Amino acid sequence: MGLVSIERIVGVGAGVKDLATEDMTLNIGPQHPSTHGVLRLKVTLDGERISAAEPIIGYMHRGAEKLFEVRDYRQIIVLANRHDWLSAFASELGVVTAVERMLGMEVPVRAVWARTLLAELNRVLNHLMFLGSYPLEIGAITPMFYAFTEREQLQRVMEEISGGRMHYMFNRVGGLKEDLPAGWLGRVTEAVTAARRGVAQIDRLIMGNEIFRARTRGVGVLTREQIEQYGVSGPIARAAGVDFDLRRDEPYLAYGELADVLRVPTRTEGDCLARFECLLEQVYVSLDLAEACVEKLASLPQGPINQRLPKVLKVPEGHTYAWTENPLGINGYYLVSRGEKTPWRLKLRSASFNNLQVLTEMLPGNLVADMIAILGSMFFVVGDVDK
Repeated sequence: MGLVSIERIVGVGAGVKDLATEDMTLNIGPQHPSTHGVLRLKVTLDGERISAAEPIIGYMHRGAEKLFEVRDYRQIIVLANRHDWLSAFASELGVVTAVERMLGMEVPVRAVWARTLLAELNRVLNHLMFLGSYPLEIGAITPMFYAFTEREQLQRVMEEISGGRMHYMFNRVGGLKEDLPAGWLGRVTEAVTAARRGVAQIDRLIMGNEIFRARTRGVGVLTREQIEQYGVSGPIARAAGVDFDLRRDEPYLAYGELADVLRVPTRTEGDCLARFECLLEQVYVSLDLAEACVEKLASLPQGPINQRLPKVLKVPEGHTYAWTENPLGINGYYLVSRGEKTPWRLKLRSASFNNLQVLTEMLPGNLVADMIAILGSMFFVVGDVDK
């Protein structure tokens, strides 16, 4: 799994007169725990309790923001879908939305609904990974098999339409790469139905498990104040009572027309269990949204799926900020253009960066035995942190 190094610091005190104590500095990592990425966590222990914690990042640094500046607007998409490799389609959306806004470009209706469908399928794929891997991190292996079985059903239809299994590269400025294959919507319906059955099995397997609930209830509580201070977003924030979702509160794509289907799951406890429950409930919501999009697309007449672009695409001088509700939280792109074929600046606001930094506030006071349970429930991808 990784490296653990220990440094002992012997002192006197801990609130009891003349009682010798021994603080221990524990380096967890740098390691690559499966899908999350390479992370180092430096924690100071007072006995079995964490007294300080520092996430140390940068081991996967890829310089995406500088690379954006030397790529044209078509090439940027292939970089944007890689910083959070579990949310590739959703990350592409932010870039094309920003460029389309600067161009004043209207996207065809079929593309709007198809993008919404693919974004929700991508959200389910992301959440299924964490619904399987989180129980695995605290000792339950079976949910991973169920999660990957259902992911494969959805990956199949995503691969059919885009040719990719992780980095779809299917968005284009002005729409999508190409139209939907014949019969594809029917296969999506079958995959969504199968995924719904599988998620229900994970639900029954985990939510009624006394050991899982004992390991997660009341553990790693994140307060509303900490969320506001660190800019935490997504299901982690909603699990602590922050009722905010861009799909509902600042609708983009076709979400404004899906208000009767879109629900925003929230909890108030802010602990590991609440975060898992929010993630699980969001999968059901995304499957409902996907079914509504399929129904709408089936009723739309044939038409264009994208806009014709000039051979050299230049964006007018100016700036804009486009943000989307990515599976892990708010993903934003601040685009500054000087009228050239490459951006002068494209700043990325990734969800995982803020969601990880709050560990400095969360971990102190908790037992070291609960550290992995807390860490896994924060649902981050380190590439999205190091960007």
